[in-house]
Amino acid sequence: MEKRLMLQGTGSDVGKSVLATAFCRLFRREGWSVVPFKSQNMALNSYVTRDGKEIGRAQGVQAEACGVEATADMNPILIKPSGESRSQIVLRGRSHEEMDARSYREDFHQEAWSIILDSCRRLQQQAEVMVIEGAGSPVEINLKDREMVNMSLAKRLDAPVLLVADIDRGGVFAQIVGTMELLEPEEKQRVIGFLINKFRGDPSLLEPGLCWLEKRTGKPVLGVIPFLPDIDIEAEDSVTLGSRRQPESGKDRIRIAVIRHPHISNFTDLDALEGEPDVELVYVNRTEHLGSPDAIILPGSKNTLADWLYWVEKKLPEAIRNQMAKGARLVGICGGFQMMGQQMRDPEGVESEHEEAEGLGVFPLVTRFSSEKRTLRVKGRVAVRHSAWKRLFGTTVKGYEIHMGNSRILAPEEGEPLLRVTADGEAEREEGRITADGRHWGTYLHGIFDNDAFRRDWLDDIRREKGWSPVEKTTSFRDRREAAFDRLADHVRDHVDLKRLYQYLGWCSGTSHSTRPYPGADGIQ
Repeated sequence: MEKRLMLQGTGSDVGKSVLATAFCRLFRREGWSVVPFKSQNMALNSYVTRDGKEIGRAQGVQAEACGVEATADMNPILIKPSGESRSQIVLRGRSHEEMDARSYREDFHQEAWSIILDSCRRLQQQAEVMVIEGAGSPVEINLKDREMVNMSLAKRLDAPVLLVADIDRGGVFAQIVGTMELLEPEEKQRVIGFLINKFRGDPSLLEPGLCWLEKRTGKPVLGVIPFLPDIDIEAEDSVTLGSRRQPESGKDRIRIAVIRHPHISNFTDLDALEGEPDVELVYVNRTEHLGSPDAIILPGSKNTLADWLYWVEKKLPEAIRNQMAKGARLVGICGGFQMMGQQMRDPEGVESEHEEAEGLGVFPLVTRFSSEKRTLRVKGRVAVRHSAWKRLFGTTVKGYEIHMGNSRILAPEEGEPLLRVTADGEAEREEGRITADGRHWGTYLHGIFDNDAFRRDWLDDIRREKGWSPVEKTTSFRDRREAAFDRLADHVRDHVDLKRLYQYLGWCSGTSHSTRPYPGADGIQ
């Protein structure tokens, strides 16, 4: 592999992940084989690879944009915050141990570099181009001596860097100039240019500033990328939930309230629902904002017990029960499914300092947390025999499990299993639960709503109950995702000077030849 491009940012949430995804698809369409890479990712949104490994969601999505299977090498270190000062460390896709920030920084540094570079060596055998994503800012002065995800990595991989800045948050020239001023001379040389992201307005009004910036820094602005609404590509972490467009209310729209836990994880489970034209999906972070929804969803959590006790203090359980009595349906996914049971137990402190808590009691379910983590892809079929589910009985579903709790049904005669599923090396088993009236259900299966027939029929059953006509047909979630990748790539292509970018990179567009004028040593150091 000779071609590498790294995207670093002037700060967090400037659009690095999305732009990396765009370049993954762009380079793939240029005829190259492409792989994504992020050495160290801090996120609660996970992606499970085909072989049951856990990586950051962004790299899984980027792999899809590249048209390749995601592997643990694409994100060899995943940090999943579980509290104010501790995180679960996932190495090469497997849970390693809980660490505090100081221990990770001081005791784990050399081992981490070995893991990162081993993954890079394997990846470079698989593709012609590696699109590398940095994290946060490359000039966090207090962290620079031991960082492994920005300029230190760029140097080791001999990767040219595009610096991304977000003009939407204001102060874009200060962002870029300040970052460049704090870089070391060799690091400045590695930056080949800037991308100004999320621009709104008249580009001509920005031109004087761009000329000043290029003169001031000696680096080119290679693209001013307009803000792209409704991007329809999965976000990396819950910081983006606060900036999401509020859905429009309207006639014949199903209102779904998603409970936004303090440690919400894998909220991308709801993206397929959010894309349905007859759904008004809102994230609720205060009990008084619950309103009167048609359905309530309890999503996953990295700290299920602590999050549930937080909601108990905020009197959310009473509000949910009140809405259920008025006809609202309740759905729980992973941690949300556990919350729907009778009790959650964590005597070993696997997830939190709390030993146990009473759940909603919707199911006769007891969950005990353990240090063993299940991460696997599963497939199966709908097993519900209730008359309201007759159209879905036997329908194929796919998804993935990722959890540290084991749940046990105390009274099998109450309700019935939602699914029957299998995974590699496992016999078919019952999965999930649904109440006897067919209205409230829970599952460990992340991605359950990505299954088009399942998602649409569940929504249509709500419509029928409300006296509305069913929609019946739905857009394929996979097709919608592919269209979103292409739309994003087209958008970036139209606003980035690719010819000039390739010149700076020393690449010949559409071929595997490289003239390599970029300074630096070949290979991984």
